[in-house]
Amino acid sequence: METFFKTIKSGQMWPVVWHSRRQPENAVARYIDGFYNLVGRHSSLEFQSPIAFERKAREVS
Repeated sequence: METFFKTIKSGQMWPVVWHSRRQPENAVARYIDGFYNLVGRHSSLEFQSPIAFERKAREVS
């Protein structure tokens, strides 16, 4: 979890000047929905993305 928050802070939050509270909220939501949940590799999934892990699970079943 700490790595997740560090990645968001360093890559999504710190290098940008926000003009409203809604802008960083949307940026975090886009990061989670668009990258972290789909493409990002997770140690709990044998360092695969959730999509790759699900594909592999379907092939085995």
